[in-house]
Amino acid sequence: MAKLTRAFLLPIATLSLAAPVAVFAQDSAPDKKPVESVDKQHREDVNASAAQGWASAPVEEREVSSRHSVSVGGRNLAYTATAGTLTLRTLEGKPTASMFYVAYTLDGKPAGTRRPVTFLYNGGPGSPSFWLHMGSFAPVRLETGDPVTIGPPPYRYGPNPQTLLDKTDLVFLDAIGAGYSRPLGDAKPQDFYGVDQDVNAFATAIQRYITRYERWNSPKFVLGESYGTLRSGALAYEMQQRGMALNGVILLSSIMNYGYRQPGLDQVYINYLPSYAATAWYHNKLPDRPADVASVVERARQFALGPYASALAKGQSISPEERRAVAEQLSALTGLSTDFIIRANLRVDLYRFQKELLRDQRLSVGRFDSRYTGPDSDAAGEGPDSDKSSDAISGAFIASFRDYLGRELGYRSDMPYRLSARDAEGWTWNWQHKAAGGNWPQNNPNTAVDLAAAMRENPYLKVLSLNGYYDMATPFFGTENDLGHMMLEPREQQNLVFRYYHGGHMTYVNPEALAEQKADIAAFIDSAVR
Repeated sequence: MAKLTRAFLLPIATLSLAAPVAVFAQDSAPDKKPVESVDKQHREDVNASAAQGWASAPVEEREVSSRHSVSVGGRNLAYTATAGTLTLRTLEGKPTASMFYVAYTLDGKPAGTRRPVTFLYNGGPGSPSFWLHMGSFAPVRLETGDPVTIGPPPYRYGPNPQTLLDKTDLVFLDAIGAGYSRPLGDAKPQDFYGVDQDVNAFATAIQRYITRYERWNSPKFVLGESYGTLRSGALAYEMQQRGMALNGVILLSSIMNYGYRQPGLDQVYINYLPSYAATAWYHNKLPDRPADVASVVERARQFALGPYASALAKGQSISPEERRAVAEQLSALTGLSTDFIIRANLRVDLYRFQKELLRDQRLSVGRFDSRYTGPDSDAAGEGPDSDKSSDAISGAFIASFRDYLGRELGYRSDMPYRLSARDAEGWTWNWQHKAAGGNWPQNNPNTAVDLAAAMRENPYLKVLSLNGYYDMATPFFGTENDLGHMMLEPREQQNLVFRYYHGGHMTYVNPEALAEQKADIAAFIDSAVR
Protein backbone atom coordinates (compact mmCIF):
# COMPACT_ATOMS: atom_id res chain seq x y z
CA MET A 1 0.00 0.00 0.00
CA ALA A 2 1.35 3.42 -0.88
CA LYS A 3 2.28 5.61 2.06
CA LEU A 4 -0.63 7.93 2.86
CA THR A 5 -0.14 11.67 3.18
CA ARG A 6 -1.14 13.03 6.55
CA ALA A 7 -3.88 15.69 6.29
CA PHE A 8 -4.94 17.81 9.24
CA LEU A 9 -8.48 19.08 9.51
CA LEU A 10 -7.72 22.55 10.87
CA PRO A 11 -4.76 24.87 10.26
CA ILE A 12 -3.12 26.05 13.46
CA ALA A 13 -3.72 29.67 12.54
CA THR A 14 -7.47 29.23 13.05
CA LEU A 15 -7.21 28.55 16.79
CA SER A 16 -9.13 31.26 18.64
CA LEU A 17 -10.46 30.17 22.01
CA ALA A 18 -11.51 32.91 24.39
CA ALA A 19 -10.33 32.82 27.99
CA PRO A 20 -12.84 31.76 30.66
CA VAL A 21 -14.94 34.62 31.98
CA ALA A 22 -15.94 32.89 35.20
CA VAL A 23 -13.77 30.49 37.16
CA PHE A 24 -15.49 28.03 39.48
CA ALA A 25 -18.69 30.12 39.40
CA GLN A 26 -20.96 28.00 41.55
CA ASP A 27 -24.64 27.65 40.68
CA SER A 28 -24.65 30.36 38.05
CA ALA A 29 -27.23 28.41 36.05
CA PRO A 30 -30.86 29.60 35.82
CA ASP A 31 -31.69 28.13 39.26
CA LYS A 32 -28.94 29.86 41.21
CA LYS A 33 -30.00 28.77 44.68
CA PRO A 34 -27.41 26.54 46.32
CA VAL A 35 -28.46 23.03 47.24
CA GLU A 36 -30.30 23.41 50.57
CA SER A 37 -30.48 19.82 51.70
CA VAL A 38 -27.28 17.78 51.90
CA ASP A 39 -27.13 14.43 53.58
CA LYS A 40 -25.59 14.87 57.05
CA GLN A 41 -23.68 11.62 56.90
CA HIS A 42 -22.20 12.61 53.58
CA ARG A 43 -21.01 15.96 54.95
CA GLU A 44 -19.33 14.08 57.79
CA ASP A 45 -17.71 11.73 55.27
CA VAL A 46 -16.50 14.64 53.15
CA ASN A 47 -15.15 16.50 56.18
CA ALA A 48 -13.39 13.38 57.38
CA SER A 49 -11.88 12.84 53.93
CA ALA A 50 -10.76 16.46 53.74
CA ALA A 51 -9.12 16.20 57.14
CA GLN A 52 -7.16 13.22 55.84
CA GLY A 53 -6.13 15.09 52.71
CA TRP A 54 -8.42 13.19 50.30
CA ALA A 55 -9.98 14.97 47.33
CA SER A 56 -13.66 14.21 46.75
CA ALA A 57 -16.41 15.11 44.31
CA PRO A 58 -18.59 18.09 45.28
CA VAL A 59 -22.10 17.56 46.61
CA GLU A 60 -23.17 21.07 45.74
CA GLU A 61 -23.28 21.47 41.98
CA ARG A 62 -20.45 23.56 40.64
CA GLU A 63 -19.80 25.06 37.23
CA VAL A 64 -17.28 27.08 35.27
CA SER A 65 -18.57 29.09 32.31
CA SER A 66 -16.59 30.66 29.48
CA ARG A 67 -17.47 32.40 26.20
CA HIS A 68 -16.19 31.36 22.78
CA SER A 69 -17.05 31.41 19.10
CA VAL A 70 -16.76 29.07 16.13
CA SER A 71 -17.34 29.49 12.40
CA VAL A 72 -19.70 26.94 10.84
CA GLY A 73 -20.77 27.13 7.22
CA GLY A 74 -19.77 30.77 6.97
CA ARG A 75 -21.69 31.74 10.13
CA ASN A 76 -19.99 32.86 13.32
CA LEU A 77 -21.61 31.16 16.30
CA ALA A 78 -21.11 32.65 19.76
CA TYR A 79 -21.54 30.08 22.50
CA THR A 80 -21.04 29.40 26.18
CA ALA A 81 -19.02 26.42 27.39
CA THR A 82 -19.93 25.16 30.86
CA ALA A 83 -17.91 22.54 32.69
CA GLY A 84 -19.50 21.36 35.90
CA THR A 85 -21.19 18.68 37.96
CA LEU A 86 -24.71 17.37 38.33
CA THR A 87 -25.72 15.92 41.68
CA LEU A 88 -27.73 12.73 41.40
CA ARG A 89 -30.28 12.17 44.17
CA THR A 90 -32.76 9.57 45.30
CA LEU A 91 -36.48 10.37 45.25
CA GLU A 92 -36.07 11.32 48.89
CA GLY A 93 -33.39 13.87 47.95
CA LYS A 94 -30.34 12.00 49.22
CA PRO A 95 -27.21 12.66 47.10
CA THR A 96 -25.78 9.51 45.56
CA ALA A 97 -23.34 10.66 42.87
CA SER A 98 -21.73 13.64 41.16
CA MET A 99 -21.65 13.42 37.37
CA PHE A 100 -19.19 15.61 35.48
CA TYR A 101 -20.28 17.24 32.24
CA VAL A 102 -19.27 19.83 29.66
CA ALA A 103 -22.10 21.65 27.88
CA TYR A 104 -22.02 23.91 24.82
CA THR A 105 -25.01 26.21 24.41
CA LEU A 106 -25.61 28.75 21.67
CA ASP A 107 -25.75 32.30 23.01
CA GLY A 108 -28.90 34.38 22.69
CA LYS A 109 -31.36 31.58 23.45
CA PRO A 110 -33.62 32.17 26.49
CA ALA A 111 -34.34 29.68 29.26
CA GLY A 112 -37.00 27.22 28.20
CA THR A 113 -35.83 27.38 24.58
CA ARG A 114 -37.16 24.88 22.09
CA ARG A 115 -33.72 24.55 20.56
CA PRO A 116 -32.63 20.89 20.45
CA VAL A 117 -30.24 19.53 23.06
CA THR A 118 -28.12 16.40 22.55
CA PHE A 119 -26.46 14.32 25.27
CA LEU A 120 -23.28 12.52 24.19
CA TYR A 121 -21.30 9.79 25.93
CA ASN A 122 -18.77 7.06 25.25
CA GLY A 123 -18.97 3.43 26.25
CA GLY A 124 -16.52 1.02 27.83
CA PRO A 125 -18.42 0.37 30.00
CA GLY A 126 -16.80 2.86 32.34
CA SER A 127 -15.31 5.27 29.80
CA PRO A 128 -15.41 9.06 30.09
CA SER A 129 -16.53 11.08 27.08
CA PHE A 130 -13.29 12.77 26.08
CA TRP A 131 -13.04 10.63 22.92
CA LEU A 132 -16.27 11.99 21.46
CA HIS A 133 -15.55 15.37 23.03
CA MET A 134 -12.18 15.95 21.36
CA GLY A 135 -12.81 14.03 18.15
CA SER A 136 -16.32 14.55 16.87
CA PHE A 137 -18.95 17.28 17.12
CA ALA A 138 -17.95 19.66 19.91
CA PRO A 139 -17.01 23.23 18.88
CA VAL A 140 -13.38 22.27 19.54
CA ARG A 141 -11.57 19.30 18.05
CA LEU A 142 -8.17 17.61 18.00
CA GLU A 143 -6.59 17.64 14.55
CA THR A 144 -6.43 14.15 13.10
CA GLY A 145 -5.71 12.84 9.65
CA ASP A 146 -5.01 9.64 7.75
CA PRO A 147 -4.51 6.37 9.66
CA VAL A 148 -1.01 7.08 10.96
CA THR A 149 0.38 7.47 14.46
CA ILE A 150 -0.05 10.97 15.88
CA GLY A 151 3.33 12.31 17.01
CA PRO A 152 4.20 13.51 20.52
CA PRO A 153 3.16 16.95 21.85
CA PRO A 154 2.48 19.70 21.23
CA TYR A 155 -0.91 18.60 19.90
CA ARG A 156 -3.03 20.86 17.76
CA TYR A 157 -6.67 21.43 18.52
CA GLY A 158 -9.02 24.29 17.80
CA PRO A 159 -12.38 25.41 16.40
CA ASN A 160 -14.27 22.60 14.69
CA PRO A 161 -16.18 23.57 11.53
CA GLN A 162 -17.98 20.19 11.71
CA THR A 163 -19.51 20.91 15.11
CA LEU A 164 -23.22 20.23 15.53
CA LEU A 165 -23.66 23.43 17.51
CA ASP A 166 -25.44 25.04 14.56
CA LYS A 167 -28.18 22.40 14.99
CA THR A 168 -28.24 21.53 18.67
CA ASP A 169 -26.79 22.34 22.06
CA LEU A 170 -24.35 19.65 23.19
CA VAL A 171 -23.82 18.07 26.62
CA PHE A 172 -20.96 15.57 27.11
CA LEU A 173 -21.44 13.29 30.13
CA ASP A 174 -18.88 11.15 32.00
CA ALA A 175 -20.06 7.84 33.47
CA ILE A 176 -19.92 7.49 37.25
CA GLY A 177 -16.43 6.42 38.29
CA ALA A 178 -14.89 7.86 35.11
CA GLY A 179 -13.39 11.29 34.53
CA TYR A 180 -14.40 13.48 37.47
CA SER A 181 -17.68 11.61 38.11
CA ARG A 182 -17.87 9.82 41.47
CA PRO A 183 -20.28 8.17 43.92
CA LEU A 184 -21.17 10.32 46.95
CA GLY A 185 -21.64 9.55 50.63
CA ASP A 186 -22.37 5.94 51.44
CA ALA A 187 -23.24 5.06 47.81
CA LYS A 188 -21.25 2.07 46.60
CA PRO A 189 -19.63 1.65 43.19
CA GLN A 190 -21.92 -1.34 42.67
CA ASP A 191 -24.85 1.10 42.72
CA PHE A 192 -23.62 2.38 39.33
CA TYR A 193 -21.47 -0.38 37.82
CA GLY A 194 -24.04 -2.43 35.95
CA VAL A 195 -26.25 -2.25 32.86
CA ASP A 196 -29.42 -1.11 34.63
CA GLN A 197 -27.60 0.84 37.35
CA ASP A 198 -25.72 2.80 34.69
CA VAL A 199 -28.92 3.54 32.74
CA ASN A 200 -30.57 4.84 35.91
CA ALA A 201 -27.61 7.14 36.59
CA PHE A 202 -27.64 8.63 33.09
CA ALA A 203 -31.42 9.04 33.07
CA THR A 204 -31.23 10.79 36.44
CA ALA A 205 -28.39 13.06 35.29
CA ILE A 206 -30.18 14.02 32.08
CA GLN A 207 -33.37 14.69 34.01
CA ARG A 208 -31.42 16.88 36.42
CA TYR A 209 -29.82 18.83 33.57
CA ILE A 210 -33.06 19.54 31.74
CA THR A 211 -34.71 20.55 35.03
CA ARG A 212 -31.89 22.83 36.11
CA TYR A 213 -31.62 24.53 32.74
CA GLU A 214 -35.35 24.53 31.94
CA ARG A 215 -35.09 22.32 28.85
CA TRP A 216 -38.15 20.10 29.35
CA ASN A 217 -39.77 21.44 26.18
CA SER A 218 -36.61 21.22 24.07
CA PRO A 219 -36.31 18.45 21.44
CA LYS A 220 -33.98 15.85 22.95
CA PHE A 221 -31.43 13.50 21.39
CA VAL A 222 -28.88 11.05 22.74
CA LEU A 223 -25.67 10.05 20.94
CA GLY A 224 -23.78 7.07 22.32
CA GLU A 225 -20.67 5.35 21.02
CA SER A 226 -19.80 1.64 21.42
CA TYR A 227 -21.15 0.38 24.78
CA GLY A 228 -22.83 3.77 24.87
CA THR A 229 -25.19 2.44 22.18
CA LEU A 230 -26.24 -0.41 24.45
CA ARG A 231 -26.86 2.24 27.12
CA SER A 232 -28.88 4.29 24.63
CA GLY A 233 -31.26 1.45 23.83
CA ALA A 234 -32.30 1.04 27.45
CA LEU A 235 -32.01 4.77 28.17
CA ALA A 236 -34.48 5.71 25.44
CA TYR A 237 -37.09 3.45 27.04
CA GLU A 238 -36.27 4.52 30.61
CA MET A 239 -36.45 8.23 29.81
CA GLN A 240 -39.78 7.67 28.11
CA GLN A 241 -41.14 6.10 31.30
CA ARG A 242 -40.03 9.21 33.18
CA GLY A 243 -41.89 11.53 30.82
CA MET A 244 -38.81 12.49 28.79
CA ALA A 245 -39.69 11.29 25.29
CA LEU A 246 -36.79 11.54 22.87
CA ASN A 247 -36.91 12.88 19.35
CA GLY A 248 -33.97 10.81 18.21
CA VAL A 249 -31.34 8.22 19.12
CA ILE A 250 -27.98 8.31 17.33
CA LEU A 251 -26.00 5.06 17.52
CA LEU A 252 -22.30 5.25 16.66
CA SER A 253 -20.35 1.99 16.30
CA SER A 254 -23.02 -0.11 17.94
CA ILE A 255 -23.14 -3.21 20.04
CA MET A 256 -26.72 -3.73 21.18
CA ASN A 257 -26.63 -7.47 21.87
CA TYR A 258 -23.84 -9.05 23.93
CA GLY A 259 -25.45 -12.49 23.76
CA TYR A 260 -23.77 -13.30 20.44
CA ARG A 261 -20.32 -13.00 21.99
CA GLN A 262 -20.65 -16.13 24.10
CA PRO A 263 -18.11 -18.86 23.26
CA GLY A 264 -19.53 -21.58 21.07
CA LEU A 265 -21.98 -19.39 19.14
CA ASP A 266 -21.37 -18.93 15.42
CA GLN A 267 -23.17 -15.62 14.88
CA VAL A 268 -20.07 -13.62 15.83
CA TYR A 269 -18.16 -15.11 12.86
CA ILE A 270 -21.01 -14.19 10.53
CA ASN A 271 -21.03 -10.67 11.97
CA TYR A 272 -17.31 -10.21 11.35
CA LEU A 273 -17.10 -11.48 7.77
CA PRO A 274 -18.03 -8.22 5.95
CA SER A 275 -15.57 -6.30 8.16
CA TYR A 276 -12.83 -8.81 7.32
CA ALA A 277 -13.63 -8.30 3.64
CA ALA A 278 -13.52 -4.51 3.94
CA THR A 279 -10.18 -4.70 5.73
CA ALA A 280 -8.69 -7.04 3.12
CA TRP A 281 -9.95 -4.68 0.42
CA TYR A 282 -8.32 -1.67 2.12
CA HIS A 283 -4.94 -3.43 2.41
CA ASN A 284 -5.11 -4.66 -1.19
CA LYS A 285 -5.14 -8.34 -0.25
CA LEU A 286 -8.03 -9.41 -2.51
CA PRO A 287 -7.76 -11.03 -5.94
CA ASP A 288 -9.74 -9.14 -8.57
CA ARG A 289 -10.14 -6.25 -6.13
CA PRO A 290 -13.27 -4.19 -6.94
CA ALA A 291 -13.06 -0.42 -7.27
CA ASP A 292 -15.05 0.36 -4.13
CA VAL A 293 -15.35 -1.18 -0.69
CA ALA A 294 -19.15 -1.23 -0.78
CA SER A 295 -19.09 -3.84 -3.55
CA VAL A 296 -16.97 -6.34 -1.65
CA VAL A 297 -18.95 -5.68 1.53
CA GLU A 298 -22.21 -6.53 -0.24
CA ARG A 299 -20.70 -9.74 -1.61
CA ALA A 300 -19.61 -10.66 1.91
CA ARG A 301 -23.07 -9.91 3.32
CA GLN A 302 -24.74 -12.24 0.84
CA PHE A 303 -22.21 -15.01 1.39
CA ALA A 304 -22.39 -14.64 5.17
CA LEU A 305 -26.18 -14.99 5.26
CA GLY A 306 -26.20 -17.86 2.75
CA PRO A 307 -23.48 -20.50 2.23
CA TYR A 308 -21.37 -19.42 5.23
CA ALA A 309 -24.23 -19.48 7.74
CA SER A 310 -25.36 -22.83 6.37
CA ALA A 311 -21.88 -24.31 6.64
CA LEU A 312 -21.39 -23.12 10.23
CA ALA A 313 -24.78 -24.52 11.24
CA LYS A 314 -23.65 -28.00 10.19
CA GLY A 315 -20.82 -27.98 12.71
CA GLN A 316 -18.56 -31.03 12.56
CA SER A 317 -20.98 -32.87 10.25
CA ILE A 318 -20.05 -30.69 7.27
CA SER A 319 -18.58 -32.69 4.41
CA PRO A 320 -14.91 -32.19 3.45
CA GLU A 321 -15.99 -31.05 0.00
CA GLU A 322 -18.30 -28.34 1.33
CA ARG A 323 -15.73 -27.28 3.92
CA ARG A 324 -13.13 -26.70 1.23
CA ALA A 325 -15.57 -24.95 -1.13
CA VAL A 326 -16.63 -22.55 1.62
CA ALA A 327 -13.02 -21.99 2.68
CA GLU A 328 -12.05 -21.07 -0.87
CA GLN A 329 -14.83 -18.50 -1.05
CA LEU A 330 -13.85 -17.14 2.37
CA SER A 331 -10.27 -16.85 1.13
CA ALA A 332 -11.40 -14.80 -1.87
CA LEU A 333 -13.30 -12.46 0.48
CA THR A 334 -10.80 -12.13 3.33
CA GLY A 335 -7.34 -12.45 1.79
CA LEU A 336 -6.50 -15.35 4.12
CA SER A 337 -5.25 -18.65 2.72
CA THR A 338 -7.70 -21.50 2.18
CA ASP A 339 -5.50 -23.81 4.26
CA PHE A 340 -5.48 -21.40 7.22
CA ILE A 341 -9.28 -21.09 7.12
CA ILE A 342 -9.73 -24.88 6.99
CA ARG A 343 -7.38 -25.35 9.94
CA ALA A 344 -9.49 -22.77 11.84
CA ASN A 345 -12.64 -24.83 11.14
CA LEU A 346 -13.99 -21.95 9.02
CA ARG A 347 -14.12 -19.84 12.21
CA VAL A 348 -11.40 -17.18 12.21
CA ASP A 349 -11.30 -15.30 15.50
CA LEU A 350 -10.61 -11.59 15.35
CA TYR A 351 -7.16 -11.68 16.96
CA ARG A 352 -6.07 -14.32 14.47
CA PHE A 353 -7.32 -12.29 11.52
CA GLN A 354 -5.50 -9.20 12.82
CA LYS A 355 -2.25 -11.13 12.89
CA GLU A 356 -2.63 -13.29 9.79
CA LEU A 357 -3.74 -10.80 7.13
CA LEU A 358 -0.40 -8.96 6.86
CA ARG A 359 1.85 -11.57 8.43
CA ASP A 360 3.96 -11.63 5.28
CA GLN A 361 4.74 -7.96 5.92
CA ARG A 362 5.41 -8.56 9.65
CA LEU A 363 2.47 -6.30 10.51
CA SER A 364 -0.78 -6.63 12.47
CA VAL A 365 -3.93 -4.61 11.81
CA GLY A 366 -5.83 -2.60 14.41
CA ARG A 367 -8.97 -3.59 16.26
CA PHE A 368 -10.71 -0.24 16.69
CA ASP A 369 -9.67 0.70 13.17
CA SER A 370 -8.22 -1.96 10.87
CA ARG A 371 -6.71 0.65 8.54
CA TYR A 372 -3.94 1.10 11.14
CA THR A 373 -1.00 -1.31 11.13
CA GLY A 374 2.09 -1.91 13.21
CA PRO A 375 4.76 -4.49 14.07
CA ASP A 376 4.75 -6.85 17.04
CA SER A 377 7.59 -8.29 19.07
CA ASP A 378 7.70 -11.14 16.56
CA ALA A 379 5.87 -12.08 13.37
CA ALA A 380 5.06 -15.65 14.39
CA GLY A 381 2.61 -14.95 17.21
CA GLU A 382 -1.02 -16.03 17.46
CA GLY A 383 -2.32 -12.47 17.81
CA PRO A 384 -1.15 -8.84 18.00
CA ASP A 385 0.67 -7.49 21.04
CA SER A 386 -1.66 -4.47 21.22
CA ASP A 387 -4.31 -2.56 19.29
CA LYS A 388 -2.33 -0.57 16.73
CA SER A 389 -5.16 1.92 16.18
CA SER A 390 -5.43 2.69 19.89
CA ASP A 391 -1.66 3.01 20.22
CA ALA A 392 -1.65 5.56 17.39
CA ILE A 393 -4.08 8.12 18.84
CA SER A 394 -4.76 7.60 22.56
CA GLY A 395 -2.02 9.82 23.93
CA ALA A 396 -3.06 12.74 21.73
CA PHE A 397 -6.71 12.53 22.77
CA ILE A 398 -5.92 12.27 26.48
CA ALA A 399 -3.33 15.04 26.62
CA SER A 400 -5.23 17.50 24.43
CA PHE A 401 -8.42 17.08 26.46
CA ARG A 402 -6.65 17.59 29.78
CA ASP A 403 -4.95 20.71 28.43
CA TYR A 404 -8.20 22.06 26.98
CA LEU A 405 -10.25 21.38 30.11
CA GLY A 406 -7.87 23.17 32.46
CA ARG A 407 -6.31 25.86 30.32
CA GLU A 408 -9.21 26.83 28.05
CA LEU A 409 -12.32 25.95 30.07
CA GLY A 410 -10.74 26.75 33.44
CA TYR A 411 -12.00 23.63 35.22
CA ARG A 412 -9.58 22.14 37.74
CA SER A 413 -9.90 19.57 40.47
CA ASP A 414 -7.58 17.89 42.95
CA MET A 415 -9.25 14.58 42.12
CA PRO A 416 -7.50 12.38 39.56
CA TYR A 417 -9.23 12.37 36.19
CA ARG A 418 -9.91 8.68 35.65
CA LEU A 419 -9.41 7.47 32.11
CA SER A 420 -11.72 4.56 32.95
CA ALA A 421 -13.89 3.51 35.87
CA ARG A 422 -12.06 0.20 35.55
CA ASP A 423 -9.06 1.90 37.15
CA ALA A 424 -10.88 1.89 40.49
CA GLU A 425 -9.99 -0.87 42.92
CA GLY A 426 -12.46 -3.76 42.90
CA TRP A 427 -14.18 -2.71 39.66
CA THR A 428 -16.78 -5.22 38.48
CA TRP A 429 -19.71 -4.85 36.09
CA ASN A 430 -23.15 -6.37 36.56
CA TRP A 431 -24.21 -7.56 33.12
CA GLN A 432 -27.76 -8.53 34.05
CA HIS A 433 -30.48 -6.46 32.40
CA LYS A 434 -34.22 -6.30 32.98
CA ALA A 435 -35.40 -5.61 29.44
CA ALA A 436 -38.66 -3.86 28.60
CA GLY A 437 -41.51 -6.35 28.80
CA GLY A 438 -39.29 -9.16 30.12
CA ASN A 439 -40.20 -11.33 33.07
CA TRP A 440 -36.64 -12.40 33.88
CA PRO A 441 -33.30 -10.57 33.71
CA GLN A 442 -31.06 -11.13 30.73
CA ASN A 443 -27.61 -12.44 31.67
CA ASN A 444 -26.18 -11.11 28.40
CA PRO A 445 -27.88 -7.80 27.67
CA ASN A 446 -29.71 -6.99 24.46
CA THR A 447 -31.11 -3.47 24.65
CA ALA A 448 -32.36 -3.52 21.07
CA VAL A 449 -35.40 -5.00 22.84
CA ASP A 450 -35.80 -1.79 24.87
CA LEU A 451 -35.22 0.45 21.87
CA ALA A 452 -37.88 -1.45 19.93
CA ALA A 453 -40.33 -0.99 22.80
CA ALA A 454 -39.57 2.74 22.90
CA MET A 455 -40.14 3.01 19.13
CA ARG A 456 -43.47 1.23 19.39
CA GLU A 457 -44.67 3.42 22.23
CA ASN A 458 -43.38 6.57 20.53
CA PRO A 459 -43.94 6.13 16.77
CA TYR A 460 -42.18 9.48 16.15
CA LEU A 461 -38.88 8.30 17.67
CA LYS A 462 -36.19 8.19 14.97
CA VAL A 463 -32.98 6.16 15.12
CA LEU A 464 -29.80 6.81 13.11
CA SER A 465 -27.12 4.08 12.99
CA LEU A 466 -23.61 5.30 12.06
CA ASN A 467 -21.06 2.64 11.11
CA GLY A 468 -17.42 2.41 10.08
CA TYR A 469 -16.39 -0.14 7.46
CA TYR A 470 -13.11 -0.80 9.31
CA ASP A 471 -14.50 -1.09 12.84
CA MET A 472 -13.41 -4.47 14.18
CA ALA A 473 -14.56 -3.84 17.75
CA THR A 474 -18.26 -3.53 16.90
CA PRO A 475 -18.63 -4.80 13.31
CA PHE A 476 -21.35 -3.10 11.30
CA PHE A 477 -22.91 -6.36 10.14
CA GLY A 478 -23.53 -7.23 13.79
CA THR A 479 -25.33 -3.92 14.17
CA GLU A 480 -27.46 -4.70 11.12
CA ASN A 481 -28.34 -8.04 12.70
CA ASP A 482 -29.18 -6.56 16.12
CA LEU A 483 -31.35 -3.74 14.80
CA GLY A 484 -32.80 -5.94 12.08
CA HIS A 485 -34.29 -8.24 14.73
CA MET A 486 -36.30 -5.64 16.66
CA MET A 487 -39.46 -6.95 14.92
CA LEU A 488 -40.70 -3.47 14.08
CA GLU A 489 -43.78 -2.88 12.00
CA PRO A 490 -43.26 -1.21 8.60
CA ARG A 491 -44.14 2.23 9.99
CA GLU A 492 -41.49 2.04 12.72
CA GLN A 493 -38.97 0.51 10.31
CA GLN A 494 -39.10 3.74 8.32
CA ASN A 495 -37.74 5.55 11.40
CA LEU A 496 -34.54 3.47 11.37
CA VAL A 497 -31.73 4.66 9.06
CA PHE A 498 -28.20 3.27 8.47
CA ARG A 499 -25.16 5.20 7.26
CA TYR A 500 -21.62 3.93 6.50
CA TYR A 501 -18.22 5.64 6.43
CA HIS A 502 -14.58 5.05 5.57
CA GLY A 503 -13.45 4.84 9.17
CA GLY A 504 -13.13 2.57 12.15
CA HIS A 505 -14.76 2.45 15.56
CA MET A 506 -14.10 6.16 15.99
CA THR A 507 -15.25 7.07 12.50
CA TYR A 508 -14.67 10.76 13.20
CA VAL A 509 -10.88 10.31 13.26
CA ASN A 510 -11.12 10.47 9.46
CA PRO A 511 -11.88 14.16 8.65
CA GLU A 512 -13.72 13.22 5.45
CA ALA A 513 -15.95 10.77 7.32
CA LEU A 514 -16.55 13.40 10.01
CA ALA A 515 -17.84 15.88 7.42
CA GLU A 516 -20.17 13.24 5.99
CA GLN A 517 -21.43 12.35 9.46
CA LYS A 518 -22.06 15.98 10.28
CA ALA A 519 -24.28 16.32 7.21
CA ASP A 520 -26.12 13.08 7.98
CA ILE A 521 -26.77 13.96 11.62
CA ALA A 522 -27.83 17.51 10.76
CA ALA A 523 -30.40 16.15 8.30
CA PHE A 524 -31.51 13.58 10.88
CA ILE A 525 -32.07 16.25 13.55
CA ASP A 526 -34.04 18.38 11.11
CA SER A 527 -36.29 15.44 10.23
CA ALA A 528 -36.80 14.42 13.86
CA VAL A 529 -37.68 17.96 14.99
CA ARG A 530 -39.90 18.65 12.02
